Amino acid sequence: MSKLETLPSEEVFTLFQKLVYDKLGIHLAKQKRMMLGHRLLKRVKHIQANGFSDYFRFITNPKNSVELEVALELMTTNETFFFREEKHFEYMAQNILPKINPNREYKVWSAASSSGEEPYSIAMLLNEHCCAPWSVVASDVNKSVLAHARKGIYIDDRTKLLPKKYRETYCVKGTGEFEGYMRVKPELRKRVNFFAFNLLDNISNLGHFDLIFIRNVMIYFDDKTRQKIISDLQQCLNEEGHLFISHSETLHGLEHSFELIKPAIYRLVR
Repeated sequence: MSKLETLPSEEVFTLFQKLVYDKLGIHLAKQKRMMLGHRLLKRVKHIQANGFSDYFRFITNPKNSVELEVALELMTTNETFFFREEKHFEYMAQNILPKINPNREYKVWSAASSSGEEPYSIAMLLNEHCCAPWSVVASDVNKSVLAHARKGIYIDDRTKLLPKKYRETYCVKGTGEFEGYMRVKPELRKRVNFFAFNLLDNISNLGHFDLIFIRNVMIYFDDKTRQKIISDLQQCLNEEGHLFISHSETLHGLEHSFELIKPAIYRLVR
């Protein structure tokens, strides 16, 4: 591979775009070409491919499905942190949890959980403020980040919005070789059930939930895919259930039965 080839050509990038869309329903914007090149370059070198075009042919060979999964994960991994978009958590604690039925389990699904900061934040909040039995499930299409999430080890930069009380109650500080890291305590880790799930797959077997977080993922889908996902989510939300999306996202232009009650916060109205 030429020393100058540090990113794919526009033609080859288009092939990667189509691959990611066909496999995951995710649209990679044109501006992501440099990001893709940066993330895949080490893999190109690792398998000794003769450039990005050669690497694309390699991962689309059915014999190399393991490398295809690695490539897809690298192209779609996003950085997150604890209590991201904290207004959601404030609303949840102040306006939703005080009104729930204390005699019925309150169920939450983090539908694009990435490396786990979001569902662990939810679990911390529920443990502090929920008067009912509760459960949290968390899914992502990326198996590598799910493995990381189950370990619950995070660099301190990811905890900048984590309240001191929660850090002291639910986390332990790393020492020695783990200086600069913290780990979620096992008693909280075991309360979050992580599983691999593609939002394009059949959602009917997941059960019903009272609150669904699906943040910072729909921006990567086209309108047709977003419509399918929102229609599916409606089917697994309990009556008066809530949906939290990112402040950078909207349901505008989609058919749905949600009522907007706060920015990026919706309630299902059947």
